[in-house]
Amino acid sequence: MAKTILVVDDSDISRMIATRALKGAGYLVIEAKDGITALELLDGRNISLTVCDLNMPNLDGLEFVTALKGMPQYQFMPVIMLTVADQDEILQRGKSAGVQAWMVKPFSPSQLVNAVNRLCP
Repeated sequence: MAKTILVVDDSDISRMIATRALKGAGYLVIEAKDGITALELLDGRNISLTVCDLNMPNLDGLEFVTALKGMPQYQFMPVIMLTVADQDEILQRGKSAGVQAWMVKPFSPSQLVNAVNRLCP
């Protein structure tokens, strides 16, 4: 059975690139445009990993990850954070929130698939 990946990004283009790459690699994908919508999708369904943008409206990536990790069913779910920033302070805040990997935008589809395969064997 294919694993399900949650892709959270307010950029339609980034979300489309990630979704196509992951579906092409055999994953099922659920999409959300922001952190609030993504939290609504976490309704007990079996999701193996989240790919999340850092800068989003309504609820940013770090706020989303903090809320995600506060949910018992999802507290150990791997998270890959997508960002245009690679500042040490932001990376440290992400690590403290529970982010396992970072990818700087623009990312290649193969980079994303390799990271997901590594964190979601």
